[in-house]
Amino acid sequence: MTGFAQGDGQRHAGLRQQPLVLLGLVLLVSTAMVSRLVWLQVLEAPRFRQLADENRIRLVPRSPTRGRLLDRKGRVLASSKLTYSLYVEPRLVDDAAWPELRDRLARLLNLDADVLDQRRGGGFARDGYRINLATDLKPEQVLRFREQALGLKGAQVDVDILRAYPHGTLAAHALGYTQPITEDEYKSLAKKGYKIRDRIGRIGVEAAYESHLRGAWGGQMLEVNAMGEVQRHLGDRPSVAGKDLTLTLDLDLQKVAEQALADKPGGAIVAMDPRTGAILALASKPTFDPNFFSKLVTTQKEYDALFSNPKKPLLSRAMNPYDPGSTWKAVTAMAAMESGKFPPDTKLPTMACITYGGHCFPDHNGAGFGTIGYADALRFSSNTFFYQVGVGAGSRALQKAATALGFGQKSGIEIGWEESVGLVGDEDWAAAGRGWAEPGTTPWIPEDMASASIGQSVVQITPLQLARAYSVFANGGWLVTPHLADQGLDWTDASRRTKVDMKPSTLAKIREGLRKVVSDGTGFGLNGPGIPPAGGKTGTAEDSTGGPDHAWFATYAPYPEGEIVIVAFAQNTPGGGSVHALPMAKKVMEMWNRKRAQPIPSPS
Repeated sequence: MTGFAQGDGQRHAGLRQQPLVLLGLVLLVSTAMVSRLVWLQVLEAPRFRQLADENRIRLVPRSPTRGRLLDRKGRVLASSKLTYSLYVEPRLVDDAAWPELRDRLARLLNLDADVLDQRRGGGFARDGYRINLATDLKPEQVLRFREQALGLKGAQVDVDILRAYPHGTLAAHALGYTQPITEDEYKSLAKKGYKIRDRIGRIGVEAAYESHLRGAWGGQMLEVNAMGEVQRHLGDRPSVAGKDLTLTLDLDLQKVAEQALADKPGGAIVAMDPRTGAILALASKPTFDPNFFSKLVTTQKEYDALFSNPKKPLLSRAMNPYDPGSTWKAVTAMAAMESGKFPPDTKLPTMACITYGGHCFPDHNGAGFGTIGYADALRFSSNTFFYQVGVGAGSRALQKAATALGFGQKSGIEIGWEESVGLVGDEDWAAAGRGWAEPGTTPWIPEDMASASIGQSVVQITPLQLARAYSVFANGGWLVTPHLADQGLDWTDASRRTKVDMKPSTLAKIREGLRKVVSDGTGFGLNGPGIPPAGGKTGTAEDSTGGPDHAWFATYAPYPEGEIVIVAFAQNTPGGGSVHALPMAKKVMEMWNRKRAQPIPSPS
């Protein structure tokens, strides 16, 4: 009996505790719910409000107008144009509704229905909102669409702003082009205000001055429902246009330079102010039309025709290295005089050929020019004179002079990522393996030094580097920084222009020789009406890659204190620098001399 009583009492005690447990559970759950509500409605309210707004509000981006590129006289080299494009919004047009919309658009705008199908099926919404169906709509097509727009749900016509180059291929390598940013680029550029539909400068000035030219996006704010349908217009934020950029290029000189290259298989012309480094013309052939990259729709076949072209039209010959031939002899002359072994008054016998390492290196006339000094050696372009002073001075002396004149390094031009540093080989370079062999297996030999003395084989330079080096002779001994935009900077400041360590007697002797080349030497063809007194040097170079000879001519005027340096390079154009490259430079010189008296207008 006692056991039953005790069990009954425990049961009653457990029953009395059940409400307390249930109450505890209720309180615990209630507390959790209240805490969750407080967290959602108070602490996280701003975030969820933002998410709700993002679901409800759409921003239709409006691209900014990119700043114009102007030549030094304010003439337009690149601008922007408006073009109308047809779009479809995938969220508003499913597969069932598409055929009817497609056929209506095809009839209304006189478009090919099959093409519209292809664009919709193969396209993608770069802005996450719409797919491009047609570009460059005519005004009458735009008008027809707008008259019927209410019945064309899911389709829209909008304005696109595209880059336009009114002169086509002119100065293409200097100006560059723009292209849509990639998905990977967008990940890093989004924080800088870029949109997935943005276009960015790829090469040339377009890339170098991207932040100056691009402007800032605006947009149209729309309220949409859960189906993505536009409910009302909430307002516009205007885009901010990019800034115009005035370049140092001269449109007249650029046109003449490109005309001078027209009948050559390839080549380049660089015209530069030797006092400041301002680039007046930068031409390269083969070339391309930067308007190609402004097309909203481009086929793979069109891309392959440009990027897989064996002639490499996208490669700037002005900044690509080649054997310089006899234009290099001015550098060898500087090295020999500065070494102290062959002072400016040195005279040496020249001959048919001189033997180095078992090979007889000839003079170009097969006989030599008698006993001559530096000035006449430049005038006649005597190989055997420069073999002697080059080999005698040695490779390190040549390397020192070349470095002082800016070779073997970037020039400092804004588009320098496209520029090669070239090559000036010496015994240290050879001992290190020449860039392709094991160190110690390819020693410097006498034949190397003979070749280097006349700009062959182990010397490769760019036309831009040569223009910079000859600017030193033209301006009295200053190494300048080439540039395509002044930017309001003082380009004669010590940070942008350095004094070359060269004796005045060395400079004077090189100048004397360069003047003799034009007055009574291999560069005599430069003389004529409209040409001021000038100095210069012709060059014919064997192509170390195995092609036909290159033709070179480097010149500056007026003599002795130059205001313009011109380097003309005709790639794989055999026949001599005086025959092919000199006439190219002469055309540019004539135009410059005719135009230089005209004042440059102030930018508006």
